[in-house]
Amino acid sequence: MQLLPRSASGWTMAVFGVLAATTGTLGLIAPDTLLTALGFTRAGESGRAEGDHTLTFLTASSMAALNMGVYYVLAALSDWTAFFRWTVPFRLLTCTVFTLTVLGDRAPTGFLGVGLWEGLGALTTAVALRHDSRRTPTATPTPTENQATA
Repeated sequence: MQLLPRSASGWTMAVFGVLAATTGTLGLIAPDTLLTALGFTRAGESGRAEGDHTLTFLTASSMAALNMGVYYVLAALSDWTAFFRWTVPFRLLTCTVFTLTVLGDRAPTGFLGVGLWEGLGALTTAVALRHDSRRTPTATPTPTENQATA
């Protein structure tokens, strides 16, 4: 494992991973700050209503974001391009679902940023993967390999 990513796609994954881990950490340490940043209404001075499990859900999703961020950074440092490719369609799916959630009035407008972040990150990684594949020389079979396949 390297100390820095070795490819453009690795850098996109590392940046996304650090941002995800940072956001997850913020949600664990200062949940109301994260809720406000996402456009959700903070609980008043009197606190949350009985049965309001917002902080429980936020803790779970923040822990998932922290873990995912670490996975992304480790994949970037290992230059695991197959993993990078797997993330692109699922991040685009996440973008679609989160955007539709806002458009369907199930989430505040501020939550649209999460969907756009996912979508932009997926597209950036896809472009970087394409760039990396064009920069990597294709292996040409040696004469011995040609004879083995003939």
